[in-house]
Parts: sequence; structure tokens; C-alpha cells
Amino acid sequence: MRPGVRTRRPEGRSVGGSGTCSHDNRNRRDDDTHPGDDQRRDERPGTGSGEEAPEQRGRHPGPVRGRLIRQARPMPLFSFEGVTPTMHPDAWIAPTATLVGDVHVEADASIWYNAVLRADFGRIIVREGANVQDGSVLHGGDDPITEVGPGATIGHLCVVHGCVIGAEAVIGNGATIQDGARVGARCLVGAGSTVAPGKVVDDGTLVLGDVTASPRGPLTGSAAWWVRTNPDTYRLLARRHRDGVSPVVG
Repeated sequence: MRPGVRTRRPEGRSVGGSGTCSHDNRNRRDDDTHPGDDQRRDERPGTGSGEEAPEQRGRHPGPVRGRLIRQARPMPLFSFEGVTPTMHPDAWIAPTATLVGDVHVEADASIWYNAVLRADFGRIIVREGANVQDGSVLHGGDDPITEVGPGATIGHLCVVHGCVIGAEAVIGNGATIQDGARVGARCLVGAGSTVAPGKVVDDGTLVLGDVTASPRGPLTGSAAWWVRTNPDTYRLLARRHRDGVSPVVG
């Protein structure tokens, strides 16, 4: 049934919620019907009386669950002073993310739930295959242009403010990258760490704590593994969310 199209109910038949006849009248004579049949039939689905179906006896009612529906949702994009965010058709933006102004999202990039990308002072570019995870905030500045490099990861609840993140770098959960900083390719900035304004982090560096102190040196072991595997992990996960998430209504 197409949404918004009202169908006429056939005479003499009751129509269930699915749009199909709730019982078959083909083999019944008109004089076989009795007053109250429809009422009793509706009291317990699958029975002809008000009694419980055998398989339901002794069971408590299950939890009430919402209905999964598929519907068109407006993209969470907002123009600012006439400048509108743009996204590649192969990118994925979560329905609760917010993109404002001069934001550009390239192919296979993903912007996750409750992330905010606000480009009112300057442009934000999320390069191909990069991901900005749940609750992170990116705010654009004039110089440099805020850029998340190809395959880079911005973890949960990060603040990325007027800075550049190199290709395949990983910014750990809750980290803060401040204005004018540049994080090199394939770096790992640990959870909760801070990269100070204007600081340059060389390619392949592990950063823990406050980056005004000395970086910890080249990536090895599990840190190198995270940087190597995270881009593909999130590209695949974004496709699953794009194809598999539906809003739930009560």
C-alpha cells in the first residue's frame, strides 16, 4: 500500500492492520455468521473466542517495543550566510549529527551521531575515508583551514579547533587539538591528550598527555595497529549504519 493512499474496505469483510482480510469468508454462508463474531474474533488474535490462545497461557505480556519504520529524514545540514555544507553521495552522515556552513565531506567519509561540524569562521574539510565519531566538535578557523586528512579518525568527544589532522592519524577519545596545530600523518594522539596551539607533531608520532611536553616517539605495537586498521574498520561500519539504521517510533 502506498503511503497516503486510502483504500476502500470491501463490503462484508473486516480488514486487519496489515491491509489483508482478517478471516476468510469464501466458504461461509451468510446465515453462518452470528452477532458478536467479529468482536470475539478481535479479542485474541488467532482464536475464534475471547479465550487465550494455548501458546499464550501462563505467559506474561512481553515488553512493549517501538515499531521500526523506514522514512525519508532531512539531512542534518544547515546553511550559514548562504553557504551550505556539501557531501559526496558515498559519504555517510548520522541523522543526529549537525553540519553548519562551509563544510565539505568527501567520499567514504563518515560523520557519527551527535557530532557537530560548524564552519562559520572558516572551512572544514573531511577528506576521503575519514571519520568523525560520536559527540566530537569541529570548529573551523581562518588559518589554517580545518582539515581531517584521508582515512583519519577523530574519536568520541574530541575537540578539533582550527587545525590540521594528517592522513590516517588517530585522535583518541576526548582529545583536544587547538588552533593552528598540525598533527602529522599516521600519528596517534592518546585519549584525553591536548595538542597546544601552533604545535607541529611529526608524522608517525605517539602523543600522550600534554603535547607541550616531549612526544613519546615513533609508533610501535598496539598504537601502530590502531592507526593501520582503524580507517577500514570505520568505512565498513559506516556502510552498515547507512544501510541498517531505521528510526523507532512508539
